[in-house]
Parts: sequence; structure tokens; C-alpha cells
Amino acid sequence: MAHMITNAENGRIYRVTGESAHVVNENLNAAVELAQQDAIGEGKHGVLVTRHGHASFTVAVSGDVPYGITRECEHW
Repeated sequence: MAHMITNAENGRIYRVTGESAHVVNENLNAAVELAQQDAIGEGKHGVLVTRHGHASFTVAVSGDVPYGITRECEHW
């Protein structure tokens, strides 16, 4: 599997995968920055980072997270 960040829902959700911890970490940081920019642009939501597996994450602008906050959770 190639490392990647894919976009869904017009910039509100980024899917992050990778073959190594280093690649996943780099892509995850980049996706969080993109989602934070999206959230700042809206001015009313925060960012939710969800771990779905060893090397699978989603990063989303979320109405469940207060503005200015980034939260993490696991959903295995």
C-alpha cells in the first residue's frame, strides 16, 4: 500500500494511510494542518483525529469538537 492522504467531503475529511510509522506520522501531521485550516475558515468546529487501525486514520472537521480544539479517538 502506498502512503497517502486522500480527501473526501470537500476538505472536511482526510483519510491517512502508510507503510511505516514515519510516513503515517508525516501524513497525519499534514492532514491535521489541512483540517485545522478548514476549521479556522469555518470558525465554528474543531478537528477530530480517529485511528481505525495500525496505519489507518481519518482527520475530520467535526461539529462534535469545539472550535480551536483537536481531539483524538480510536475506532478499531
